[in-house]
Amino acid sequence: MAKVGTPLPPYFNIDPDAALTDLDLPTGSQDFSDIAEACTRGRSDLASRGLNETGSKSLRLFSTWEITRYLIPVAQAHFRRVLKQNPDLPQGQSETEGGAKWFTLDEVLRLRAFFGAQGSKAKNYLSYRPAGQPAKMVAVANFKGGVGKTSTAAHLAMSAALDGYKVLVIDLDSQGSMTSIFGGQVEDEWQTAFPLLARHYGEYLRIENQRRLDRGDAPQPLDEALGAAMEMTARDVIQSTHWSNIDLIGAQLNLYWAEFQIPVWRMQARGWKLWDALTDRLEADGVLDEYDLVFIDTPPALGYLTINGLAAADILLVPLGASFLEFDSTGRFFDMLHSTFASIEEGENVAARALGRPEMAFEWDAVRAVITRYDGAQQGELSALMQAYLGKTLSPHRQDFTALIGQASEQVNGIYEADYRDFNRETYARGRETFDATYAAFKRLLLGVWRRGELAAQEAAE
Repeated sequence: MAKVGTPLPPYFNIDPDAALTDLDLPTGSQDFSDIAEACTRGRSDLASRGLNETGSKSLRLFSTWEITRYLIPVAQAHFRRVLKQNPDLPQGQSETEGGAKWFTLDEVLRLRAFFGAQGSKAKNYLSYRPAGQPAKMVAVANFKGGVGKTSTAAHLAMSAALDGYKVLVIDLDSQGSMTSIFGGQVEDEWQTAFPLLARHYGEYLRIENQRRLDRGDAPQPLDEALGAAMEMTARDVIQSTHWSNIDLIGAQLNLYWAEFQIPVWRMQARGWKLWDALTDRLEADGVLDEYDLVFIDTPPALGYLTINGLAAADILLVPLGASFLEFDSTGRFFDMLHSTFASIEEGENVAARALGRPEMAFEWDAVRAVITRYDGAQQGELSALMQAYLGKTLSPHRQDFTALIGQASEQVNGIYEADYRDFNRETYARGRETFDATYAAFKRLLLGVWRRGELAAQEAAE
């Protein structure tokens, strides 16, 4: 019997004529438009999987089992007893006669407030935020794509909302992935953060023009776009989502135009502090008083939009995979953060020192790198090495990749939007464990930051 030889690798013996038949005609610039249109149609089709019959996203209901296990830490029997004793509380709805009760998120938040008002020495029903402490802004950033940046930011926002916090999500990435997750509708750049940055520049230009007039110089004109931005506030671009306590400033492709427009403004007005634009506008419009947390999803590049998001943040989270290349890339990212913000500080402080004014310095309450898409069987040694080098900067929690993540993403949903009946309770419980742990690590960081601020305020008042 003839011995069958080992087959050759697939890259041998490729027939050039056969390869030629696979080719299309050469691609021109117009063909990019056709490809983009095809992607748009596909994106709409995929996004529609997460929509209801009215064409908008809606949040699923939460069962008694889920509420008492994950949202309000009480026994199911006690939960039912409290509802029976208080008929004015939300009673939920049953899909079948005598079946399990299901509640909307609004109803869950009302129930949480009731249990919190009753009080318990052993349990915290209400989310912790010290009186007088400001909302915290959280930027999720890395200039390497595919590290789970948007997914991490979205799930932290959802976790915080389920925990009772009022959340604003700001999408600064022109790809608009975060906007899609929260069902945002953004037609153009005027429904993004762009007009807030434009107004900040326009206000600076008006002040500078007054100085020019006082010196006898001609003012710089405000073009039509800047004039329109001067009439807008943050509330004009904030939209509600299918989560009752999550609002959104969305993004779409035209937002990328800001990366070209901002340097033009900067050249025209060297004194304009572009890195303060987002923070100043949110504060001026009173937006930060209405939320507990603001999550900022940044582009995978250290451009002007990312600089605005990072400068606005109190807490910086940097997701990365447990691989050499991602560890190396993240190190370069931190190096670029140092050179960028140190350069801004030096440029500002040259003038401050000359004029005898206080020097400026950027500061973040906390910075943490977070390992995502973790495979303990394959990446344990490398992640331990990364931990040894980064110390406290690297969160000790590893965000595992589970099958539930992939299934939820196919439906353009987050893990917390998935109905456990589509799997089973055990599969669902295991699937959300990694994101619950990610949120727990973040919440510990958040509460520590708030507590530090609270103690500092008390000390200053004494």
